[in-house]
Amino acid sequence: MTSRVAFISFLQEFTLPTASRFLAALAAFLLPHAAQAQPGDVGGEATFAECADAGTHPALAATQCALVSAPLDHAAPAQGAIDLFVRKFPARGPAQGELWLIAGGPGESGASFYPFIDTLRAAAPGFDLIVPDHRGTGYSARLCPAEESAQSDGGMALEGAEWGSCIGSMHADPQRTQSFTITNAAHDITLLMDELGSADRRYLYGVSYGTQLVLRTLAVAPPASLDGVILDSLVPADDDMRHDLSRRSQVTDTIGRRVLRQCDERAECSRYFDRPLEQAVADLLADPALSEPLGANPKYLLAALIDFPETRAILPYVIADLHRGETAWLDHAKAQLGTIQARFAAFPQFGSSIPLVSLISRSENNRRPDLTAEMIAEEEAGLLFASPLPRHLLPGGFPTYDPGEALGRMPASLPPTLVLQGRLDPKTPYDGAAAYVDRLGARGEITLSASATAPHYLLMTDPDFFVTEVGAFVGE
Repeated sequence: MTSRVAFISFLQEFTLPTASRFLAALAAFLLPHAAQAQPGDVGGEATFAECADAGTHPALAATQCALVSAPLDHAAPAQGAIDLFVRKFPARGPAQGELWLIAGGPGESGASFYPFIDTLRAAAPGFDLIVPDHRGTGYSARLCPAEESAQSDGGMALEGAEWGSCIGSMHADPQRTQSFTITNAAHDITLLMDELGSADRRYLYGVSYGTQLVLRTLAVAPPASLDGVILDSLVPADDDMRHDLSRRSQVTDTIGRRVLRQCDERAECSRYFDRPLEQAVADLLADPALSEPLGANPKYLLAALIDFPETRAILPYVIADLHRGETAWLDHAKAQLGTIQARFAAFPQFGSSIPLVSLISRSENNRRPDLTAEMIAEEEAGLLFASPLPRHLLPGGFPTYDPGEALGRMPASLPPTLVLQGRLDPKTPYDGAAAYVDRLGARGEITLSASATAPHYLLMTDPDFFVTEVGAFVGE
């Protein structure tokens, strides 16, 4: 849930400092021509047409795009409409069904799936892959259209004075702002599936925040026909007080310490240390001279390194190196983060909409509205790994909305559902997912399948496991 907001912020802070300017320029060229299809009237017919950017990247070859008009507020359609962007990756050969892919965030666009299309095709051969940009993200309607435009100073991200004007516009038009809710996004999904879907087998996949959005869809506007649901890195239940966003640092620290203890248990890893690795990290953080290369927030960077198998594997070497006053392994780890980012940066619509992240996270996903900066600092003091996310929940600046009775609503029934969870997930913890699965079990057939070594987002971080589990689930 805002599962990779920290990932994006770390990559922007520590790697590829010129990427945002490049993407802004590229998006300025592509965005006006992203889809040749025109939006229809609300409730009208929408169709796919060849994407104008299909030739800009091998992953986008032969893709089809559509713009669909949806109510700004599904509870009050007369208030106006917004456009939703959808991209289809057609099956190779006759289609056997559809796999709808719902991104995380809540500020991420569907472009977060584009680097993994081959993995998805291996998991669901013969399926059309259909990827919406949920409202507020990518090429769909944005919360701050002027500031999040490809033609603005910061491109599709906010830059400089755009922060103030964006926040001001959100406050100036509260009716529009307060329509960018999880519940309205849930109604969008069903509308898109009704307008663009076929009569073939249909599966709905969500990752991280996308799992919350999929479950909200099943609770408030279930599609008429759905053969199954796949939830990758399931967020905790809305009322889970132990694992909500305000406690993300504690969740991250628990997993980080587990990673360190696993190193202690392996001779080939622990041989670089004369003490338990947790103590080695504590000593590192206590010495400003040794931790200085980690930047202003060393615990945040250490947390970023446990997000991905590639960087998690070299974390012990980073720590040992820093204790010697050397940074070669740290530089290598940052380069690895840059390589990971580059896989996404090829797509101009990729990036997290911070206005949407702030709006939804503060309105629906913070169980401690009385949280203060002092409380966060006190809680972080005893941690080795921490997340910047709780600080984004502090009041002020961005507005909020009342989530209403939809918050915490469970689906009345579930189609066959597969939950994929990593036991080393530092964002949506396995314990929280397992507890939620137990509660959802009364509403339908649901299976929890765990990867012993994966962190967050198994499509990305454990593709072999993903292909095996999803292939068995959707295969006939």
